[in-house]
Amino acid sequence: MKNEEWVVERTGVLYYDSVREGEDERKFVEDEIFGVLSTYRGLYRYLTEQKKEYILSKQILRSGTSIGANIYEANYGQSKVDFAAKLQIALKEAAETEYWLLLLTQTNYLEESMGKSLNEDCLELKRLLISSVRTARDQK
Repeated sequence: MKNEEWVVERTGVLYYDSVREGEDERKFVEDEIFGVLSTYRGLYRYLTEQKKEYILSKQILRSGTSIGANIYEANYGQSKVDFAAKLQIALKEAAETEYWLLLLTQTNYLEESMGKSLNEDCLELKRLLISSVRTARDQK
């Protein structure tokens, strides 16, 4: 059985979410991560076009999109150790992204409610990565 739906993120990013019963969970996780990371692209546009903020917006775009790049690269690691190392880098980038979100909120470039929501998404991503890193290291 296939469960499909169009999903609109709060930034207006539209993507197709498809999960098949019994499908590899990795694909679902990648879809979830892609959805969250697409939010950072929308945030960059919001900050540059609406708030005219160009320095911190580039930092959050860089660190936020680096998370996904490292996760995708991990899937093609040369070994389990390499896989875990790439996930660890993604986790470090998520921590940096969390920092930029907090700074953007504290400097009032983001409304408190928006900053809190984005930070919760980032923390969820960090929890997922922490769990994945631990699992990968335990399977060495």
